Amino acid sequence: MTAKEKEFIELSVVMPCLNEAETLESCIRKAQRALQEASIAGEIIVADNGSSDGSIEIAERLGAQVVKVRDKGYGNALMGGIAAARGQFIVMGDADGSYDFGHIARFVEELRRGSDLVMGNRFRGGIQDGAMPPLHRYLGNPILTSVGRVLFRSSVRDFHCGLRAFRKDAYERMGLRTTGMEFASEMVVKATLLKMRIAEVPTTLSPDGRSRPPHLRTWRDGWRHLRFLLLYSPRWLFLYPGVGMMLLGTILGAWLLPAPRTVAGVTLDVHTLLYAAVFVLVGFQAIAFGVFSKIFAISEGLLPPDPALDKAFQYITLEVGLAAGALFMLAGLGLSVYALGSWQARHFGALDYAQTMRLVIPAALFLTLGVQTMLASFFLSVLGLRRR
Repeated sequence: MTAKEKEFIELSVVMPCLNEAETLESCIRKAQRALQEASIAGEIIVADNGSSDGSIEIAERLGAQVVKVRDKGYGNALMGGIAAARGQFIVMGDADGSYDFGHIARFVEELRRGSDLVMGNRFRGGIQDGAMPPLHRYLGNPILTSVGRVLFRSSVRDFHCGLRAFRKDAYERMGLRTTGMEFASEMVVKATLLKMRIAEVPTTLSPDGRSRPPHLRTWRDGWRHLRFLLLYSPRWLFLYPGVGMMLLGTILGAWLLPAPRTVAGVTLDVHTLLYAAVFVLVGFQAIAFGVFSKIFAISEGLLPPDPALDKAFQYITLEVGLAAGALFMLAGLGLSVYALGSWQARHFGALDYAQTMRLVIPAALFLTLGVQTMLASFFLSVLGLRRR
């Protein structure tokens, strides 16, 4: 065997660690045994995030490589450990004793078959009594996973399993940015958006072996995961609600514009027409924010390029946006002049409030839409310059 072959590392096992002295040795020994039994050329990396309980000494005594990561956070620790990894494959798993590193071989097998990301699925493998709080098991994890599956059309059925494996070159293509617990969700989202090959294998979850409370905080970290999923999906956060509000406002406004309507004994008049106009404006702003967010996220590398968006912007230029805004403003000015003429015909005296507002409300709506369209067009051009 050549020196190069001796140095070959197929798999790096990365364990984030922050004061895990009670369970770290067991995790390292399980990983070592799994590598040996499966004849996998591997290394074990402990990404220490500032332990003060002897975890570092335990890792070094057992022959694991210790990478000290100063910046706090689950994501930071993993990124530091992965950066030091020499393997073409990476397995990451918590060092609290809850995950079975004896399952390493089944992850590696899927990677060898060509998968880019292999997720553990605790619901398929088995969750022992006391391993996961009921709130997490029956509410938190299912809901967040379902949200992720809907928003990103992902096939993954356990978004938050901490034991997973991936190709290092695939990880580098993901360009992960989050530094906290959202790191796990970002990995699944990015792999899905980049159309990587994702597989799932069953794994188990056991009660962790620590005597102290876990680092995970149910409501805080649950909200951070949900917030991340929403922020990474401008379509669901801005675009779809905006389209819905614009449609509702347009339909309601068109229905009320000719005359008041009575439904179940309740008369809807210009007051409701005003709210319809507000729905249209808010919906327009939400759609604009959706487009802004999408372009910004792509330009910053947070989201992959969108061919459909690129094609759309071949036709939707600054000039087209300014022309559309000008048309809106002309419509608004025309209605305003017509309303003023009606007032003049009455010698600028008292008007029929209900009839006048049926002119003034759409006039104000078109004027506002015109200004917003022009401003949005200029801002999109600025983002486009940044993008190019």
